[in-house]
Amino acid sequence: MSRKHLKPIPQFRSEADEREFWETHDSTDYLDWSKAEQVRFPNLKLSTQSISIRLPVALLEQIKIEANKRDVPYQSLIKVWLAEKVHHKA
Repeated sequence: MSRKHLKPIPQFRSEADEREFWETHDSTDYLDWSKAEQVRFPNLKLSTQSISIRLPVALLEQIKIEANKRDVPYQSLIKVWLAEKVHHKA
C-alpha cells in the first residue's frame, strides 16, 4: 500500500484564519487519521460570553415555569433551547 505524501500544516495568524483554512481544505491531505488516538480533555472549559437580552415578562415567566418542571435553572434551559433551534436550522 503506497503512503500518501502529507502536506505541511501552515502557520495561522489567528483562530479565524485557521477555521477558514480547514473549512476549505481536506484534512486528509495534511493528517494521517489512521494514526489518530482518542483523547479526553475533562477540564476543558468552553469559551463563553455574557449577553443581555430583554424578554417580555410573560415569556420569561413561561420559561421559568418550564425550567422548574425540569428542575433546571431557567438560563440553562434557554441555552439548550437556543442550541437546539440553531442546530435544527443547519
